[in-house]
Amino acid sequence: MNEPATTAIRRNFVRHLYDWVLGWADTPYGVPALVVLAFVESSFFPIPPDVLLIALAMSAPTRAFKFAGWCALGSVLGGMAGYAIGYTAWVAVEPYAFGYVFSAEKFEKVMGWYRDYGEMIVFGAAFTPIPYKIFTIAAGVAKLNVPVFVVASLVGRAARFFLVAWIVRRYREQAKALIDRYFNLLTIAATLLLVAGFLMLKVL
Repeated sequence: MNEPATTAIRRNFVRHLYDWVLGWADTPYGVPALVVLAFVESSFFPIPPDVLLIALAMSAPTRAFKFAGWCALGSVLGGMAGYAIGYTAWVAVEPYAFGYVFSAEKFEKVMGWYRDYGEMIVFGAAFTPIPYKIFTIAAGVAKLNVPVFVVASLVGRAARFFLVAWIVRRYREQAKALIDRYFNLLTIAATLLLVAGFLMLKVL
């Protein structure tokens, strides 16, 4: 099968997954589905939990922060599972990870960041649109400090999801357009400022 056809099939598959994830918002099982989605996205699933979180928060804005809390919990637990996979089973899962979850090049880049900057990078991955799953598994392979990894994940994931919830509560109908247009840039800018402050503290 040629490359364009393969790419089209992959896009259609991801689109179907996206629609399937959104469909849970219209069922009584939206919150459990959000927790499960946040959990599996932290190690292998391609659709970010923000998709379902936004849909749930827009349907019930007064519960937006509660949804964000459940989302953060599921994501951090999933991150810990990803860490365990990297720490205990990387040799077994490596061929499947590189084939279906992320590329070897991206993984090696993350490992280089861990060697250079350590656990600080975890917060950036947890808060920004960088695929979190690569960092959780790589953290296990790199054998990062577990408590620091968990705290950095919790702070980063909670900051991300509660920011999404706040935008939905504050802007309601305009929220999705604002998140689609500006959210990724906002999280990246905030992370760069945090890293710059951290490096300045180290220098001083």
